[in-house]
Amino acid sequence: MPVQKFAPMKKEFPSFDCDAHVTEPPWLWERAKDYLTRDEFEALKGSFSFDAESRRLIANGLGYANPASLFHGSAGMVNLLSLAGPGVSHDIQRALHVRNVHRRNAITKEQADYLDHKGSYLPEPRLRDMDIQGIDQVLIIPTDFEAYPWIQNAAGARAMCKAYNDWAHEYCQANPERLYFAALLPMQDAKFAEQELYRVAGKGCRVGLIRPIDAFGNYPLQPKYRRVWRAMEETGVVYGMHPFPCLGVLKPPGYTEQSSGAELIGLTATSAELPHTFLTNVQNFQAEASLWVTLALMSGFFERYPKIRAAVFEASSTWLTFLLDECDKAYELYRNDRRMTPLKRLPSETFFEHCVTGFEGDEAPPSRLPDFYENILAWSSDVYHHDGDDVWRAIETMRKCELPEKYQVKFLGENARKLYKIEAPKTFIRERVTEIERPDWWPTAEEVRESLKPEAALRR
Repeated sequence: MPVQKFAPMKKEFPSFDCDAHVTEPPWLWERAKDYLTRDEFEALKGSFSFDAESRRLIANGLGYANPASLFHGSAGMVNLLSLAGPGVSHDIQRALHVRNVHRRNAITKEQADYLDHKGSYLPEPRLRDMDIQGIDQVLIIPTDFEAYPWIQNAAGARAMCKAYNDWAHEYCQANPERLYFAALLPMQDAKFAEQELYRVAGKGCRVGLIRPIDAFGNYPLQPKYRRVWRAMEETGVVYGMHPFPCLGVLKPPGYTEQSSGAELIGLTATSAELPHTFLTNVQNFQAEASLWVTLALMSGFFERYPKIRAAVFEASSTWLTFLLDECDKAYELYRNDRRMTPLKRLPSETFFEHCVTGFEGDEAPPSRLPDFYENILAWSSDVYHHDGDDVWRAIETMRKCELPEKYQVKFLGENARKLYKIEAPKTFIRERVTEIERPDWWPTAEEVRESLKPEAALRR
């Protein structure tokens, strides 16, 4: 049996993963009948449900693709949303994709099942994976950010969020000192969102997740959400801003309003016939995040709600230095032309007081600007999504940049725990697991090297 080996590494501090994903299992929506009232469950079924026969979700009465259709794997493909488990590096993933491209050695159903990491929807396997990945504590976040802002029935959206949040809370009970959940909020109705915020706060939830898009005119900084912001101030629940590619799958027919900066990027890439989605995928997240940060800072949102703290998830962090500088410059140059209430401080100063931004382990620039990022940076693995990686990768990047350990301690755990008001674990992982036994079909070092050649993915 092949053995995958890793270089020995140690750490002397507990890590906190501020953004790792679950893939919502198909049974989540059916089990909701045990938790929802009859009226709530009927609203859920009319808005969001899983059809076992077609193995598809039904959203707003229409069939809707979802990771649920790939649970346990499908021959000839990998589930990109549950792939990045322990040791499944980007190079390993490349080798597997090259196999599938050429089809002569495409992965089997059994192999796909092996690569479908069960920790993405079951807590016990996740805890075992965390031990290997060096992750001491984690905040789990759902995957399907494309659907929930577009649920047309507000009662159905409330039931959907409640069903997910109860499942996520139950998931975390497997080890409440290591597993924490972020809650979905039904922003279709401000009162519903407020009620759900108080409800999940009573379950110990630390973060309320909000997609920063203008679905149905509901951009989540508007005055109509005052009651939600007041509830965040009262409960201490963090405003979790999580962007996503704007796929538009559930936009109603005839709805032509642009809902997201990411949507404009997608249209531009399509019209320009860009051959690859890499740039658009990166820019999708940054477009939604940077727009929200700019609007929140320049509108005085945090001055109106001074107790709110916010987390900017999954948008990298390198762009932030430039954006904050531009916001400061714009305010100083045009403050006399401003028709809104004057700001009490520079936008960058407000961000440093109220916000934390996520970053991933292969991002080197933050390690070269530690004074700027010292108190606002929080590591995210993005596990189990295909771009995910473990804490050891992050430490490796930081050590190559010769980042002093006092900053590593903050970036890899301390800043996130401070934001979420979570105690450090009594014990933590200190040494890397250096060997993982693999099945016979696992890519060899030679296969990985060959697959990294650009021509390897071309069909001949």
